[in-house]
Amino acid sequence: MSEATAPKAVEGPLNFLDDRLGSTGFLNRNLKKVFPDHWSFMLGEIALYSFIILLLTGTFLTLWFKPSMMEVVYDGSYTKLNGVKMSEAYASTLHITFDVRGGLLMRQIHHWAAILFMASILAHMLRVFFTGAYRKPRELNWLIGITMFVLGMLEGLFGYSLPDDLLSGTGLRITQGVLESIPVVGTYGYMFLFGGEFPGQDIVPRLFTLHILLIPGLILGLVTAHMMIMWHQKHTAMPVKNQTEEQVYGYPFYPVFMAKTGAYFLFTFGVLALLGTFAQINPIWLFGPYDPGAISAGSQPDWYMGVLEGALRIMPNWEITAWGHTLSLNVLIPALVPLGIIFTGAALWPFIEAWVTGDKRPHHVNDRPRNAPVRTAVGMAAVTFYGLLWVAGANDVVADKFHVSLYATTWFFRVTFFIGPVIAYVITKRFCLGLQRKDAETVAHGVESGTILMSPDGKFSERHEPARDEQRAVLLSKETARPEAPAVDANGVPAPSTKGPVGHLRSRLQRAWTFDDIPVEEHEHGHEVEGGRRPEQIEH
Repeated sequence: MSEATAPKAVEGPLNFLDDRLGSTGFLNRNLKKVFPDHWSFMLGEIALYSFIILLLTGTFLTLWFKPSMMEVVYDGSYTKLNGVKMSEAYASTLHITFDVRGGLLMRQIHHWAAILFMASILAHMLRVFFTGAYRKPRELNWLIGITMFVLGMLEGLFGYSLPDDLLSGTGLRITQGVLESIPVVGTYGYMFLFGGEFPGQDIVPRLFTLHILLIPGLILGLVTAHMMIMWHQKHTAMPVKNQTEEQVYGYPFYPVFMAKTGAYFLFTFGVLALLGTFAQINPIWLFGPYDPGAISAGSQPDWYMGVLEGALRIMPNWEITAWGHTLSLNVLIPALVPLGIIFTGAALWPFIEAWVTGDKRPHHVNDRPRNAPVRTAVGMAAVTFYGLLWVAGANDVVADKFHVSLYATTWFFRVTFFIGPVIAYVITKRFCLGLQRKDAETVAHGVESGTILMSPDGKFSERHEPARDEQRAVLLSKETARPEAPAVDANGVPAPSTKGPVGHLRSRLQRAWTFDDIPVEEHEHGHEVEGGRRPEQIEH
């Protein structure tokens, strides 16, 4: 905690509030809260600022948008569609775009902010995962982050479905198919959302309510809970010199962090304004109003829904019929299984890791990704899994741009869907272990100085110098893997944690987690590396 005191400019207002609310101590204490100075912590702030911009621009758009499926004849500034029958929702979107001052800019900033919001949440969560920042006591915030990402996907889906253009109608048709493929409750969910036969008159008003009221309210509540928990638990920190689990190094909230974060909000807003001004997105007037009988080639969802699109595209046409009912596995499996694996696996991972490693300690200092090779490899396997499905969602574009068969791209993704994550796991783990060996060598023998020496017998060698204190602190932040718990005690009685199939599974997983760990420690006479081989000594 910083020892700085609040400046005089703040003392006056604090005294005013304290005389009435008795809150000076609370405010004064929290104004000194320390924020670590590392660029990766800004990823979460980009998500927060994007969400604020989404609320502001969304409020502007609701002033003119009409959530109605009532049919009207368009008569506006976009003359190419004059006289065309369309829904009132689509007509009002054209009105916002071409007749409301600043309407197109607000639409585009809103859409870009939604994309940046989802991208920054994902980047933030990847940072948290690869550094182990989700470990005790931050599991709840990890679950909140996953929930926000899922809600963000729904919010985005419902948002770009509102204009009732050809692209959004195609997305709604897929949504209908996914809902109807779910056994038992699927048709109820479909009727609840659409209010009748597709597309019906109720879908846009219902999506509008969900989009501007329910889901933003839930996200706002989760953001508040996330910030309160973070504020209470304090930030994690990257390993630096003198960093401990009890001490956080950084800048106080006021004035340094407040100035930096204020500027960062302006940067985020500026980037989104530039994108909204110069980068066209979702030109709904080019797509035209939705027509169930029309198909648009090259239609692509926003990037965060591409994984679902990809899973649907590469799934074989499987259906089974039993007891008079048809189960569409070709829709049900890709709609639920890949995303279920990703999000359920991510939600359970902190608890699985703690169970496997037996590490129930609180952690406030992050791991370097290389120092947890299994975790990093699993994360890269998940990224590969997600990325392949995401690219598969654009396999028609890939086939067109690279002049290959569409069926060849489909089969390529069907195969790599299974073997790609495995390859990513193996390569990532070997890469991490290689970096650990390099760290161990640096700690044991120092860093290359660039100075070449010649010995009396004519041999050349490079002088190695001790690593800087800051670098050594980072390298030595790696903990040696905790030893595996003995399977039996001194009397030969099996340990309770190793009994039964679950105990055997845990023992095997713990062994897989730790068996090729490479200690990064200070040694007086060199350093043992994997396999017992001692690195070649360098003579000076």
